[in-house]
Amino acid sequence: MLIVVTVLIGLIAGLGGMFLALLLHAIQHIAFGYDVGQLHGAKSFLQGVSGADAFRRVAVLGVCGLVAGVGWWIVRRFCKPLVSISQAVKGDDCRMPVVATVTHALLQIITVALGSPLGREVAPREFAAVFTGQLVHAAGLTREEARVMVACAAGAGLAAVYNVPLGGALFTLEVLLGTFRFSALLPALATSTIASMVAWIGLGDVSQYTLPRLAIAPSLLIWSIVTGPVFGGAAFVFSRASAAARRQAPRDRRLIPFCLVHFLILGALAIPFPELLGNGKGPVQLSLYSELSGGFAALLFLLKFYVITASLRVGAEGGLLTPGMTLGAMLATVTAGLWNLVFPPIAPADFALIGAGAFLASSMKMPLTAIVLVFEFTRFEHDFFYPLLLAVSGSYATFLWLSQRSARQPARSSLAGKAAYMAGNQA
Repeated sequence: MLIVVTVLIGLIAGLGGMFLALLLHAIQHIAFGYDVGQLHGAKSFLQGVSGADAFRRVAVLGVCGLVAGVGWWIVRRFCKPLVSISQAVKGDDCRMPVVATVTHALLQIITVALGSPLGREVAPREFAAVFTGQLVHAAGLTREEARVMVACAAGAGLAAVYNVPLGGALFTLEVLLGTFRFSALLPALATSTIASMVAWIGLGDVSQYTLPRLAIAPSLLIWSIVTGPVFGGAAFVFSRASAAARRQAPRDRRLIPFCLVHFLILGALAIPFPELLGNGKGPVQLSLYSELSGGFAALLFLLKFYVITASLRVGAEGGLLTPGMTLGAMLATVTAGLWNLVFPPIAPADFALIGAGAFLASSMKMPLTAIVLVFEFTRFEHDFFYPLLLAVSGSYATFLWLSQRSARQPARSSLAGKAAYMAGNQA
């Protein structure tokens, strides 16, 4: 029975990921008026947005705001309470509310296609997990078997939409299950592989980013060691800011005006900066071809940081995988300009590749998965594992140190408050 369920999960995740990715492309093409009628098209999303006139950019983002505000208000007002994948995996019942979860996933795809700066990777994970929850319940699997299979489905959904079978399996094991035991490893690898191959039907066997020929240098290794903590610190700030924005987001009808106003502002910002729209794949690709100056990369970093956290603050939903890579690539491009002033010049693309992985590893607390994802996204040459491993190590170590220090501070404040209260009573 487990073998049958494993195969079915791979098929569900692959077909679901393919459907959502094709839906995303179709909406993008229609909304911004490029390559209409083509599943993939010759132009990238950034090229399509850049070719759209100013009025269209603002109008589309206005529609995005209405869809986001009205859609998520309806989900929260009329549907059953949403259950996250982590909650489903850790809870007593792996089933997630079907209507609420599917609507939630579709809203993410639609809003990202219309220009939301959040990521699209959560939607295929939820899409696969919600139907797998129903499947494992009908199949009568044990509680432990069910939680493993739901986690595998989520990883397979990620694998399908990005064509990253190993990354999807590692996401399941490192992030969702926190174990590499044999009983979880085999279904994770099988479901992610099947899902990726099924998705080839509509998406093809392609990598997410193309790379120029890169050359490793000793100076790059030194830079990776020196700047790793910088990426960890920046990822810590971003992680705290995004978490706070989510906590403060409205859950009532205020969602509608908040989202509308925010996305109209984003549409206005997109007139001079089309790079702000979408999950950030375009700016990452530009950085990988050394087509961004250090000054412009610094400006994009600040603007992207703002629009991502502001989108979460007004109640929009989406992932932070590609947005995190974008921030890392922009920060790496900035440091590359400074580094090349002192040391023998290295192509900024080399820095961007390493920075994207280092930031992603810490911001999403998944160092192993991030390393593999960057490799499968770009298919870089083997030698680039060395600087990437060094940068990720320094970044994640710094992130953990800052997280532990931050966790101790509230405890100290609480103890100090209790001591002052007791002293006051004694006085």
